[in-house]
Amino acid sequence: MHPAVSMFTNKRLISIINNIFSTMAMLLFDHPKNRFRHLFRSKFIFLLVCLVSCTPPEDPIKCSSNTTSSCTITNSYGMFPDRSVCKAANVAYPTTEQELISVVSAATKARRKMKVATRFSHSIPKLVCPDGEDGLLISTKYLNHVLRTDAHAMTMTVESGVTLRQIIDEAAKAGLALPYAPYWWGLTIGGLMGTGAHGSTLWGKGSSVHDYVTKLKIVSPGGSEDDYAKVMVLNENDHQDLDAAKVSLGVLGVISQVTLKLQPLFKRSITYVTKNDSDLGDEAASFGYQHEFADIVWYPSQRKAVYRIDDRISSNTSGNGLYDYIPFRSTSSLALSLVRTTEEKLESTSNAGGKCLGAKLLTSTLRTSAFGLTNDGVTFTDYPVIGYHNRLQSSGTCLDSPEDSMITACAWDPRIKGEFFHQTTFSVGLSVIKSFIHDVQTLVSLDPKALCGLELYNGILMRYVKASSAYLGKQEDSLDFDITYYRSKDPITPRLYQDVLEEIEQLAVFKYGALPHWGKNRNLVFDGVIKKYKNARKFLKVKETYDPLGLFSSEWTDQVLALKVGVTTDEEGCALEGLCKCSQDSHCAPKKGYFCKPGKVYKDARVCTFVSSKKHM
Repeated sequence: MHPAVSMFTNKRLISIINNIFSTMAMLLFDHPKNRFRHLFRSKFIFLLVCLVSCTPPEDPIKCSSNTTSSCTITNSYGMFPDRSVCKAANVAYPTTEQELISVVSAATKARRKMKVATRFSHSIPKLVCPDGEDGLLISTKYLNHVLRTDAHAMTMTVESGVTLRQIIDEAAKAGLALPYAPYWWGLTIGGLMGTGAHGSTLWGKGSSVHDYVTKLKIVSPGGSEDDYAKVMVLNENDHQDLDAAKVSLGVLGVISQVTLKLQPLFKRSITYVTKNDSDLGDEAASFGYQHEFADIVWYPSQRKAVYRIDDRISSNTSGNGLYDYIPFRSTSSLALSLVRTTEEKLESTSNAGGKCLGAKLLTSTLRTSAFGLTNDGVTFTDYPVIGYHNRLQSSGTCLDSPEDSMITACAWDPRIKGEFFHQTTFSVGLSVIKSFIHDVQTLVSLDPKALCGLELYNGILMRYVKASSAYLGKQEDSLDFDITYYRSKDPITPRLYQDVLEEIEQLAVFKYGALPHWGKNRNLVFDGVIKKYKNARKFLKVKETYDPLGLFSSEWTDQVLALKVGVTTDEEGCALEGLCKCSQDSHCAPKKGYFCKPGKVYKDARVCTFVSSKKHM
């Protein structure tokens, strides 16, 4: 287990941050809008107060006092896209595969709806919601054992509740590595597979973790002849069923065990290079082929892009670098509250300039601190940062502490007043990536301040994903865009530049045919999505075979798979939360000046645009 690294040990970084803050505060001291100073102060508290200990996230399942009955479940952010409350009659916590089989058997015999829940529940959509209050939640929290590591065959077999962090650490002990993985290690292997989570590469089999699965066991409903539970063992010879189960949305049953193909542990060399984004379209189309672990962080309002030049190198090369991404470290709850209060104030006063100033200072500080990379596990001195793959591929030290204290926490912990956001995440085919980026740049050029808000969340993360054999995996080589932005606690309150964010979302999904990340996004992007998968019928056929009664399905998954209609709604204010594409003004917030209008660049888009009362008359 990697130790958390306190930012207070990095004297050089502290000096840089203090100097920048002092300079900016001096420049703004006489500014008539002194609230800018609070923005900078709170943001730097966010960066500086990163302690070793923090409160780990609580279980996403809550039941009546000291029981496993009358339960509710949410995600780690405390709210689903439609803000509904998901209820279940009870929850089961199996600790062995045999216990899991017994749970599925009993529920199948009673024809109860079931849903699988993971330890941290990081999926934003309603993948974990069973239908009705009589449903059953099956948590993989205690199915968290690494069962076998075969150094000779370079494979590892784990239970489905094992976290990415466990896989990385246990593999390294055997001199092995999972070559590509998401950057956040608080995910389980079952959750990773269910949503198609990935890292960044176009090399080898690509960056999707499920494409390194060689065998899995899945427990599904059965008939009386099976004692109402079937254990299916799939390997590469069962490619049709395996290709369905690799990305299953949890509708085939409960994954009990997964076998991963690993590689010998290796070293990497990482350098971040910042450039103007004028040629980003051309660069993005080829950059992923030039470097094995390439990714790009884009700051569109600043017209900058940060390129990650990242390749494997000889293990004889000196270096013991560590990646401890700053926003994934434990953070003062007080600082997080101040950051959120400041952002709410900027939103309520439509202060785009304040967001832009804060974004520039935040992003420049993250770049100066190498985003949390250190050359020796303590300090960052210079590029390249060289180290073993297991120390550089993923992080998340805000999960570390067993203490029950809210002094520090992960930034998005719903128990505190911290970050509350939407994530729009989609993959655009490389064949059209230049055109998509150009359209976004054109949109931003109409108002350069439009995307400063998402730069407060470190801009747009762009990761490369290769086409997959999984039926619900990526259909072509793509570039994945992770966009994180402010979400109001009030569902009928529009956000600043609501229309620009909506237009980018619709531009990607509807004009360029982008595929949404199954574990992120608002409901709108899943409308009709199954039509984009050439093997959707094959997936549904396997689903019918594994679970003919639909006990692992829900209203939400049926809507997404086009077995039912209604993933979007037709209600007042529905477009504000991505529950519909507006077709009339009432879908926006006309009383607050937001009306349904065509897009500025993508004319087929329908977005909630602020119109002054004089213009609208």
